[in-house]
Amino acid sequence: MAWLLAVLLCVTAACTVRAEGSSSPVPDIKLERNDEGVWLSTTLKFELPGVVEDALLKGIPVHFVADVDVFRDRWYWFNRKVSSVQRRFRLAYHPLTRRWRLNVTEGEASDSEQGLTLNQNFENLQDAMNAAQRFSHWRIVDASHLEAGAKHWVEFRFRLDVAQLPRPLQIGTLGQSDWQISMTAGKVLPLESAQ
Repeated sequence: MAWLLAVLLCVTAACTVRAEGSSSPVPDIKLERNDEGVWLSTTLKFELPGVVEDALLKGIPVHFVADVDVFRDRWYWFNRKVSSVQRRFRLAYHPLTRRWRLNVTEGEASDSEQGLTLNQNFENLQDAMNAAQRFSHWRIVDASHLEAGAKHWVEFRFRLDVAQLPRPLQIGTLGQSDWQISMTAGKVLPLESAQ
């Protein structure tokens, strides 16, 4: 029974903070809390694998997804999800203009009203990737959703969304680690408001 508990603890620890593909380091997320809500900032560090960059140069757009969930700790049941936000990135290369275009959208891809969309053009891939890897002052939860005195947990996930690739390429990516870009990090939310 003790060995089963040890295995479960190891699996849980491996799931809370990990980075896969491209030897990506675990992101260091910074949380800022005040009377209005909680903001997340982080800078991801990873290089695109050669096959992904090659697909981009052939005109195939690549999609990334960042998800943040905020949970309230409950001793009597599973943790309760109090907030969930998503940011989607679409990176494409335009061979005629030789420019990179990054579209950043807040919310789910299936939403009819996707909310705020930011479109940016870049001269090179490195500048476009720097913009996609930087999260600065992203509002993840309103203060009204946080219970005073309760412990809250923030889980950040970033991944390459292969489901958005053309169908033949989706089938070709199965089992290939070069298409597995994924990062996860978690952090306990500070209890006190920043003054």
